[in-house]
Amino acid sequence: MSNIALTEAVFYILLSLVEPLHGYGIMQNVEKLSGGRVRLAAGTLYGAINTLLEKCWITALTGEKDSRKKEYLITEKGREVLNEEILRLQELLDNGKKVLEGKTNEKNG
Repeated sequence: MSNIALTEAVFYILLSLVEPLHGYGIMQNVEKLSGGRVRLAAGTLYGAINTLLEKCWITALTGEKDSRKKEYLITEKGREVLNEEILRLQELLDNGKKVLEGKTNEKNG
């Protein structure tokens, strides 16, 4: 599909939107998932949301007309991108472990 690496913020936003969430909920969930390491500012979040909407990786859900909170949800295309990124990251981890284990064994052996 797309052989591009996702930014950490985009990865966590997509991961958060497996269930419908509004902007503040996304910010809270990203912080929770990352153990507090990743904190999204509102400008960063809404800039990313606009880009993800343009790419059709997420969709805005139609809510109550009076509600100012717009909820978002990952699309099938977004899920594919997220799954590809998980596979890419797993490959990085596997290769890193192989190399480091090989170098560790060479030093000890």
